[in-house]
Amino acid sequence: MTRTALDAIAAFLQHLHEREFAFETRRVRGSFLTEYLEHAQNAEASPLTPLSAEELMELPRAHAWLEDAAAGRTRRRNTLSGPTARSADATNRVRIITYNVFAEYLRSPWRLEVPPNTSGEHLDPDEADKVVRRLAAERRGATAAVAVRTAAMAALVAETGRTVAQLATLYTDDVQLHHNPPRILLAADLVHPLSADTARVLGRWMRQRAGIVTSSLQGTDPGHLWIPTQPGRPRDGDDTPPPGLHPAAVRTLHSAHRRLVLDLLGRSVRPGALRAR
Repeated sequence: MTRTALDAIAAFLQHLHEREFAFETRRVRGSFLTEYLEHAQNAEASPLTPLSAEELMELPRAHAWLEDAAAGRTRRRNTLSGPTARSADATNRVRIITYNVFAEYLRSPWRLEVPPNTSGEHLDPDEADKVVRRLAAERRGATAAVAVRTAAMAALVAETGRTVAQLATLYTDDVQLHHNPPRILLAADLVHPLSADTARVLGRWMRQRAGIVTSSLQGTDPGHLWIPTQPGRPRDGDDTPPPGLHPAAVRTLHSAHRRLVLDLLGRSVRPGALRAR
């Protein structure tokens, strides 16, 4: 029986989960494949008839999707440049890579040419070190707490090679700055030593964090390492949660990083670009 495209995507994402791909990778792959399927299905004369996996991977459908995506016609959210702004070249590059990875999983013969990276997606170690140092030293366009938190996260991304999503689950007990040398517990059986510079900026964040928690929670501390610096927004009629009660969202940490780096360098550099290749 021919497998539908929707079933194939679900099986592919389960395959990535079983192979222990990072959550963020699975999220991006799922998001773009869902966008691709919706675009292809809506272009059909009978949109309610499900496409098969083989039909979805046909190159004309892929090219039509990428063309509309580049023009911003598949956008679901507004941007600073408006809802119809063109998609970033780097984003379309990830769409192409997602198509190719999915095609390989399906053993489809079709592949798309991956354009060269022109967005500074990766930084060499010297560039990454300069970005981290500037984040730690300069605080334009952000409160001191946001700047120090962003610098500490950037330093850990660069030093440990872990993503923001992986580091976002850390607790204060995982940070052992008084150990010689300083270190951080990344998993149950994985301890990573910290350089003096990383330990220093992480210590600054922990002091900022302690002040926020003491003020907002009156001594109670759930122990999340990364916390919001301001009260959150009320949701579903509930009271506004004070800073420290819940961990900072991964999206919040990414957004703060992009805003600060854009202000410092004049271009946005995602946290993952700080990781060693």
